[in-house]
Amino acid sequence: MSTGTVKPHVHDLVGIGIGPFGLGLAALADPLDDVDAVFLDQAAGFSWHPGLLIEGTTLQVPFLADLVTMADPTSRYSFLNFLKATGRLYPFYIRESFYPLRAEYDAYCRWVAEQLDSLRWRRRAIEVVEEGEHLLVTIEVLGEDGRARGVEHLRTRHLALALGTAPHLPGPLAALAEQSADGAPVLHSAGYLDRREELLARDSVTVVGSGQSAAEVYRDLLEASEGRGTRVDWVTRSPRFFPMEYTKLTLEMTSPEYTDLHRSLPGEVRDRLSREQRQLHKGISAPLIDEIHELLYRLSAGGAEVPSTLRAGTAVTAARREGEQIVLDLEHELTGTGRTHRTGAVVAATGYAPREPQLLDALGERVLRDEHGRPAPRRDYTLDADGRLHVLGTEEHTHGVTAPDLGFGAWRASVVLAAITGREPYPIERRIAFQSFGPEGER
Repeated sequence: MSTGTVKPHVHDLVGIGIGPFGLGLAALADPLDDVDAVFLDQAAGFSWHPGLLIEGTTLQVPFLADLVTMADPTSRYSFLNFLKATGRLYPFYIRESFYPLRAEYDAYCRWVAEQLDSLRWRRRAIEVVEEGEHLLVTIEVLGEDGRARGVEHLRTRHLALALGTAPHLPGPLAALAEQSADGAPVLHSAGYLDRREELLARDSVTVVGSGQSAAEVYRDLLEASEGRGTRVDWVTRSPRFFPMEYTKLTLEMTSPEYTDLHRSLPGEVRDRLSREQRQLHKGISAPLIDEIHELLYRLSAGGAEVPSTLRAGTAVTAARREGEQIVLDLEHELTGTGRTHRTGAVVAATGYAPREPQLLDALGERVLRDEHGRPAPRRDYTLDADGRLHVLGTEEHTHGVTAPDLGFGAWRASVVLAAITGREPYPIERRIAFQSFGPEGER
């Protein structure tokens, strides 16, 4: 009778992080017989920006930018199939809009997540080490209170990191946000809905930021404050309240061809472009800008004074609490003039920063990094010479505007699955643009 040691199971893929990009990879991996995959997240279940699911807000990308369609239009996990399964396909058709409600997109993602057996919730990956030819992932199993209740280990040939981003607060506001329980609230827009009524109970609220989230929060507060006497102001250091650029030839920049050009540039040029190209994915939808102006016009009907001021080109240089108020020091960036601004609360829609993959620290020099110490994935989204570490969605500094774009997630997942399987389970479209982005010649 044999008493030999049972070999531990080795997965083909372990994914860490189940946001839209990780969930999309899981959905595309699900029907592949030659991919043994499992996906982990420390959350109790899927939730997409719950603090910003403001009633009536929509995505800024069409429904085709779902988890799977751009890789596999026949997938059972498509947004259209979700609508059919929930009895909403004909209402969506009659609505004649490409843009799903944000709450609808969240419900769609949760619908997909509920169907996938490969997802493991309340699992926090804390370390990845090499174990022979494989990677060993150490995981804390979390209880309902979020505390570690045990430890698991998974072995895998490939690891995909979809860690997402974390809310970012600028220096002057970060310290005040940690003390919000003791006075006037300062919070990131990611937590807006949970504290909406608290904000509206203040005598005044100031929104800081320039993108879609800032605009959505400002409009919602201004509309809800009517009749309450709450003042709502909006401050941004951007030179104007700019719309997201959405012309067709500009949209071609979310393409493999433009990514090739971006990858070919020196690091300092890529960083500069990331700042200059904010309008491509961080602007405000033009219809929302018009809605805000219409709201301001309506509130001013009959010569009424609107309890609001909008200040563009104005930076917050310092912030402090004085009694029940927050005092912001503002500086107009063109004139250099300063002023103080008093408010009862601050909502900072100041963006997100990539999460650092500290769980890879034990891999040392195996992880490719740039001159600033940031992870530096190669063109195929791999972070190591062996092509076993993959990143999804946090590579804007190396790959440009395609990194955060929901519509490009399925394309990137196709590349990752091709690397894992050694074939193309989903055909990869390498040329989609009519224009040529680099000096290499004709298309």
